[in-house]
Amino acid sequence: MDALSLSPLALFMQAGLVGKIVMVVLGLASIWCWLLIVEALFGLARLSRALRFTSSPLLEPSDLEGHEEAKIRIAGETVSERRARVTEKLTRGHIEVLMKAEGGLANLAVISSVAPFIGLFGTVWGIMASFAGIAAAHDTSLAVVAPGIAEALAATAYGLAAAIPASIAYNRLGAAFSRIGQRMTHRAADRASQFCRDFA
Repeated sequence: MDALSLSPLALFMQAGLVGKIVMVVLGLASIWCWLLIVEALFGLARLSRALRFTSSPLLEPSDLEGHEEAKIRIAGETVSERRARVTEKLTRGHIEVLMKAEGGLANLAVISSVAPFIGLFGTVWGIMASFAGIAAAHDTSLAVVAPGIAEALAATAYGLAAAIPASIAYNRLGAAFSRIGQRMTHRAADRASQFCRDFA
């Protein structure tokens, strides 16, 4: 086979209907994967900027809720209990912001786990079609088998092309969001202490 026939476009054009459907699905999954990655990176950047400052527009609604919670006085409540209550309120708001920033991060895990199997389905189907072609041609020469096998294996390559970036991004971004989450937890505790002092 020449180099042209091994290009992704050529393999797509040579594939059968099922192979083309599999490749289109995996192509869309790959595009979706990169959109999710960009969205998550944008969310991380926004959160990182917000955490650099004491007050930020992104976390302001959560701060306002914590501020209002600190104003509430409960009879018999100790200072530490009050601080814990305000911290919980702030943390809840921070978690909502964090979950919005994470966006479709969980979908990256779906793509990374499902895409290889979709590609494998395309490969198995292509190999079955190749064997059917061999039977019809009554010829087992490499020239008859090779094109169909190459098209079938292309489906696996498409699946891996979607799954590998999704898997790497899910793990790296998940770890980054976990670190951001810890910083937000510490921020909530610091802000709660400040609000409690303001209304001591």
